Amino acid sequence: MAAYQYTAARPDGANARGLIEADSARLARAELRRQGLLPLDLTEVRASRAGAGFSLRREHLNGQELALLTRQLAVMVDSGLPLEETLRSVAEQAEAPRLKRVLTAVRSRVLEGHSLNAALAEHPHSFAEYYRAAVSAGEAAGRMGPVMDRLADFMEQRQALQQRVMLALFYPATLTVVSIAVVIGLLTYVVPEIVQVFDRMGQALPWITRAMIAVSGFLRTWGPALLVVLAAALIGMRLLLRVPALRLRFAAGVLRLPLLGRLMKGLDEARFTGTLGTLVGAGVNLVDALRVAARVVGNRHLRAGFEAAAERVREGAALNQALRRERLLPAMSLRLIASGEAGGELGAMLERAATLQERALQNTVAVLLGVFEPALILSMGGAVLVIVLAILMPIFELNQLVK
Repeated sequence: MAAYQYTAARPDGANARGLIEADSARLARAELRRQGLLPLDLTEVRASRAGAGFSLRREHLNGQELALLTRQLAVMVDSGLPLEETLRSVAEQAEAPRLKRVLTAVRSRVLEGHSLNAALAEHPHSFAEYYRAAVSAGEAAGRMGPVMDRLADFMEQRQALQQRVMLALFYPATLTVVSIAVVIGLLTYVVPEIVQVFDRMGQALPWITRAMIAVSGFLRTWGPALLVVLAAALIGMRLLLRVPALRLRFAAGVLRLPLLGRLMKGLDEARFTGTLGTLVGAGVNLVDALRVAARVVGNRHLRAGFEAAAERVREGAALNQALRRERLLPAMSLRLIASGEAGGELGAMLERAATLQERALQNTVAVLLGVFEPALILSMGGAVLVIVLAILMPIFELNQLVK
């Protein structure tokens, strides 16, 4: 059974759009006519790039949609509903059109006899590799309910962590942009208009005013050129970072930045540990789980370290020893992993380590904001103070001359 995206005319003349499942295009048109619709366009939903049809391969589900979808699947699978019925019910409840399209295509593949993992693999932009690996392990072990529960918990925790970090950084990022825009606006438009009054009077201007006029003139004259140079520099940097060696060196340098490096490292460590705990708890082989979890790490330098640790584990080393040798995780996390390996509870200990790392990450964000926000406010206040002094000092001198 295939899925088709249709456009049809209603009896009142309006157009209707949606998805319909049928064994063939002819049967799909017949079903639409039975519903009182006149088919105008019918396109088969496909996941692959090749061939005709509506491509879903690049459809992307955001974190919130995927977390909600996973929780719904977990609840329905735990209730004992067949997988096909579960997918159909979740697709019917979906509000986002792209989510409905993806689920309908996945259900069609399942009805054709493919495993859920194989159906999800046709949508790599929606379902990441770690997600599919956990589903595959659940299918192989016949434990889809517990695995989906674990995946749902992990997705919700990961989404909550990302939202907390983004919300915490939103205010300082907005304040930075507004501060820079205000200072540039004052220097480019306000200062020249006010200073022209003093130029007409032929009054000798204080050094701070002359300096401000020079900066303002430079921005007005060379501002567009600076923007072009900045854009060219960014493009050149992106081209240079395509070289693997330079990309690794840049990633390592980012981690050495004060506070920001700690933040990025903590985020990737929490992401890796949580993903690895979910995969191990779902029954995925440790070496495979390590390789998959390494791919969710954003920093290339850290990713290379985790991949090296996976290779050491494949050669027979203990996980905690491999990670300790690469100096990848905090000491507390390594102790928890060692305890989990010794007690046969590696998955649970990895999840506990991920929880500790998330709390440490939140503390890092709080420290970063505690330092950055006052510094930014003081910098903004200082810049505005200098501009105000540059304008007021000639006025004060003019008053002295009048007296």
